Amino acid sequence: MAKVGIIGGSGLYEIEGIANLKELEIWDTPFGSPSDHFMGGTLDGVDVVFVARHGRGHHIPPSKVNYRANIFEMKRLGVDAIISVSACGSLREEMNPMDFVVPDQFVDRTNKARESSFFSDGIVAHISFADPVSPELTNALINACKKVGVNVHEKGTYINMEGPQFSTRAESNLYRQWGMDIIGMTNMTEAKLAREAEIAYASLCSVTDYDCWHPSHESVTLEMIINNLNVNIANAKEILKIAVPQIGNIKYFAASEALKNAIVTSPRYITEHNLSDLRILIQKYIKHV
Repeated sequence: MAKVGIIGGSGLYEIEGIANLKELEIWDTPFGSPSDHFMGGTLDGVDVVFVARHGRGHHIPPSKVNYRANIFEMKRLGVDAIISVSACGSLREEMNPMDFVVPDQFVDRTNKARESSFFSDGIVAHISFADPVSPELTNALINACKKVGVNVHEKGTYINMEGPQFSTRAESNLYRQWGMDIIGMTNMTEAKLAREAEIAYASLCSVTDYDCWHPSHESVTLEMIINNLNVNIANAKEILKIAVPQIGNIKYFAASEALKNAIVTSPRYITEHNLSDLRILIQKYIKHV
């Protein structure tokens, strides 16, 4: 069965119902330390690996998350598919707080040189990224949302802002003019790295509020957002309990061959030093040195 990784966003630090739960032994990756200890267990017979994106207690801001270390460790642990759970703001009237969105597209507006590729030192690779999420996973998430009974939007464009500040009203209105649907601070970088690691990836985004474009923005309080977040976390856990077993039974993910024709560096120019850090990612394509 496929092994499923879960990256928990704001407030999602544990998932009830996972059997044989244990803390996994973690080493520093070639790219530094992950956000937190990884937890492993089984859910209806499916191996599950979980990490809190911002660390337990939410102490790592979006710009400082070590996305490369998190995804690399997922790969080292044998994860085949990643579900990313995150909170988001809505840029559309019809995408209401308490709804869920399973985005099919991303736009990157980060600007502080987040490390978004494993291929930055001696080996060059260009993955295909026209369709950044795995349809095998999005279908499972959408079906699970319907079974739980939450309102789900089956596609949408997620714009990844830098943060940690929220948008200005001018930015929010600009993103709406561009055709963006939801806004967050984390998922784009994860999706890029997961594709490079040949791990299927999809996002389950819970809407906590309208972004500041909305006329009712002045009546939105932090207390209201946190309350919405807590309810959505409870719903997300129920969605995962249904989706994970479905994903575990998927036999093939298209992302598992993302690097097949993507590495452009000639093997004779790849040194042992270059190869050592990326061996887990590329050993099936580069066997010499």
